[in-house]
Amino acid sequence: MARKITALQVQKHNNQRVNIYLDGEFAFGLARILAAWLNIGQELSSEKIAQLQADDERETAFQRALKFLSHRNRTEAEIRAQLAHHGVLPELVDETVSRLNESGLIDDRRFASQWIENRAEFRPRGRRALAYELKQKGIAQDAIAEALEDLEEDELAYQSALKYLKKLAALNWLDFRKKMYAHLARRGFSYTTIAAAVHRVWSEIQNDTQTEDETQFEEVDK
Repeated sequence: MARKITALQVQKHNNQRVNIYLDGEFAFGLARILAAWLNIGQELSSEKIAQLQADDERETAFQRALKFLSHRNRTEAEIRAQLAHHGVLPELVDETVSRLNESGLIDDRRFASQWIENRAEFRPRGRRALAYELKQKGIAQDAIAEALEDLEEDELAYQSALKYLKKLAALNWLDFRKKMYAHLARRGFSYTTIAAAVHRVWSEIQNDTQTEDETQFEEVDK
């Protein structure tokens, strides 16, 4: 039995949703993009109502995912977990993730590459630490391996050591080595990589100190 639309009202607390009234009574809510095709006086069959409600669930899941993505890039696993947390049905989760992948809004390989680039610039990490972080994000092992393929771990360890240098520059060699080793180890660098970075930075410190001393002596001689 068909029912007639008697009112369409934008919701007070969410202007992207519309309340649908059938035969003078509230029936259900719809995403505004779906309600745009409805008109007062239009008759809806029970099949059409069921279709609109199914489409609304689909659209609501997609919009929820878009909102989650608006803060930062996400992995497929993060999207799935977020939707499941809000009670989205598994089949709708799959469909939403497929839509996001097809539109290029999520891409785990791109995410892994950007994650490593960001870490390299702001918080250098070793291969082991980066692999662990990406695994925690739900990235597949082959995508992790691909993203790490061209990683210059020696240079990253050196950059990380430089960032920490100010806290250790006044220490003697033994204390300097101990603290710098611990710092780099916490960031997932291997023992051989750490050793090379520590000796490189320490040598630069000594060379800079020697240069300063020589300059001071030259000024005194003058």
